[in-house]
Amino acid sequence: MQEKRNHDHIKRRRFSMKYLLKNGTFVSGDQMKKADVLIENEKIAKTGPDLNDPEAVVIDVTGKLLFPGFIDAHTHFQLEVAGTVTADNFDTGTRAAIKGGTTTVIDFATQYKGETLEKALENWHMRADGRSSCDYSFHMAISDWNEQTAESMEHMMEEGITSFKLYMTYQDMILNDHDIFMALRKMKEIGGITGVHCENAGMIDALTEEAKKRGDLGADAHPRVRPDGAEAEAVNRLLAIAKEVDIPVIVVHLTCREALDVIERARNSGQTVFAETCPQYLLLDESFYERREDGRNYVCSPPLRKKEHQEVLWEGLRTGKIQTVSTDHCSFTVEQKNMGKDDFTRIPNGMPGVETRAVLLYTYGVGSGRLTPQQMCRLLSENPAKLYGLYPEKGCIIEGSDADIAVLDPEGEDIITARTQEQNVDYAPFEGIKIKGTIDKVFLRGCLVTDGGRVVKEKQGKFIKRGPHML
Repeated sequence: MQEKRNHDHIKRRRFSMKYLLKNGTFVSGDQMKKADVLIENEKIAKTGPDLNDPEAVVIDVTGKLLFPGFIDAHTHFQLEVAGTVTADNFDTGTRAAIKGGTTTVIDFATQYKGETLEKALENWHMRADGRSSCDYSFHMAISDWNEQTAESMEHMMEEGITSFKLYMTYQDMILNDHDIFMALRKMKEIGGITGVHCENAGMIDALTEEAKKRGDLGADAHPRVRPDGAEAEAVNRLLAIAKEVDIPVIVVHLTCREALDVIERARNSGQTVFAETCPQYLLLDESFYERREDGRNYVCSPPLRKKEHQEVLWEGLRTGKIQTVSTDHCSFTVEQKNMGKDDFTRIPNGMPGVETRAVLLYTYGVGSGRLTPQQMCRLLSENPAKLYGLYPEKGCIIEGSDADIAVLDPEGEDIITARTQEQNVDYAPFEGIKIKGTIDKVFLRGCLVTDGGRVVKEKQGKFIKRGPHML
């Protein structure tokens, strides 16, 4: 399989073009700089003022911002879950990704009960290889802890899978505290890093039983059975275990003040903890569950919170308390969501988002003055590249790095609508929202894959082996 991937990669390289991007402003994590960018052989060949190359195709990007290709480190494509399969596979999901400026995704290769990690990795390569329109890697999601799993983790590291996922909830995926402790100890031994879904499963189960007894079965019950405290308690328990092991961990899809407070207390005591949040928690709130017609479409876990938590999260991004913004893209159609129309516990959990993350963060972050372009670069490109072992191949525009570039037009305007999206769903969570700051062009390792906001070349992605985290 690896030989085939290498062969396909060599074949693509023969047709790579040389481009010279003139008069733009490229953005890094600490500066904005007007400069030209020369792309050759899939790499950034040179940056600087007044570059010339008679062999290059010249593209004028005056007035545009050149970001390192965005990295979405939290997607779920073609995932079997809740008695169905997510609506987006690697064909549709990665087309949506590049349209939105994302040039690398890290999906979750999921070990189902009874499987080896090797089987899970094989399954995800079968889903993605030859079908992806952006570069991709995998986290390994562990559901079955045993001696063989522990041994296989070393093999995963050799395969370039250097990050793992653990769940503290969901019947099919949950690990108990003993297994989390043992998994983190193994992680420390091999040099991997772990992202954890933090919610207290026992509390959720008890509250769900009570809601059902009351006949409280609508989508609006969802946030009540998964309260802020269920998230904060699980974060606290995870960090207590991680402190005993003495290992950094990542709290994924952080939603609320209480959980962030727990993280800050741990950091103040000397622990290293990384945090990720998502656009839905920054911009949507639990009132969406009260919408009679489409409240089910917003069911995700952890759930959307009260509006007061949004500014806490924005402030966390501004101050560096939260290091990355991913999407937790886990898409389902309206028909799939309607599986739970009479019982909210049967609603497949998740929302689409890989296509709109960058434009939303630019519009409501940079455009509103909450964030600078440099901070956006850190959150979407530089930090995830460092955290997940992709830097400096990804996450920056420097000589020798992959020529992954998202060209953003600060004056471009658009309206988000399901009708024009690449995501394979028949609704858009941010339907009707006006954005200012659109993705004009996207380069993936020097190949122009998106132009004028349209996907013009697909299935150019390759699997990326990753190293240890560097953040």
